[in-house]
Amino acid sequence: MTSPIRIAMWSGPRNISTAMMRSFGARGDCAVSDEPFYGAFLKHSGESHPMAAETIADMDCDWHSVLAAQCGPVPGGAPVWYQKHMPHHMIGGVDIRDMPGHKHAFLIRAPERVVASYRAKNELRRPEMLGFAQLREYFDLEADRSGTVPVVLDSDAILRDPPKVLACLCAALGIAWDPAMLTWQNGPLPEDGVWGAHWYDKVNASTGFGSAPGPLPELDGQYRKVADDCREDYEYLASHALNAD
Repeated sequence: MTSPIRIAMWSGPRNISTAMMRSFGARGDCAVSDEPFYGAFLKHSGESHPMAAETIADMDCDWHSVLAAQCGPVPGGAPVWYQKHMPHHMIGGVDIRDMPGHKHAFLIRAPERVVASYRAKNELRRPEMLGFAQLREYFDLEADRSGTVPVVLDSDAILRDPPKVLACLCAALGIAWDPAMLTWQNGPLPEDGVWGAHWYDKVNASTGFGSAPGPLPELDGQYRKVADDCREDYEYLASHALNAD
């Protein structure tokens, strides 16, 4: 019997990560998981995110139990399992090195776009809340473990040409390209985390990827500084981004 393919897609917030989860969830062969470590992060960090209490009450908040589940049987017995993860949530006793059987990929977005999107949804107090440094750390850990350059995807590239970039991603992950990944059902879906009621309004209104991005948004004050603090890590990761040309 062929072993299932577990894909761990790591990103920060506001990186079209939920749209990517929708895209993989539209495949007929794929189960998806929405930030399974988020509840444990909220419980043990004390971060005052929107809907934190509801999220903690709804989720398994034990780090090792969640890890075991992500490495265990695939929901519904699907041959592919797409797991949406965020490295800055991983503050407990487990990390990317505990998932050697996963295929790891990294989703990035220009920090100016991330900051502009995040500030509309939650208080932005420091660069660490956006996860760029943690993404870079996890990229390096996986590169050292595997001896290869992990897959990196830039959100802007996906939005400019979803069929081409997603086909290249599928090839890199060793799965067949499925055009069903380009469209999905609108509205909230059962696999969404409960926090989707606050964070997922735009993706819930969508049935596919958005339009190609325009110029970077203008930022000032603390928001400009946060974006500047994240740029070096973003550019390091972007230098390894998948080339679909």
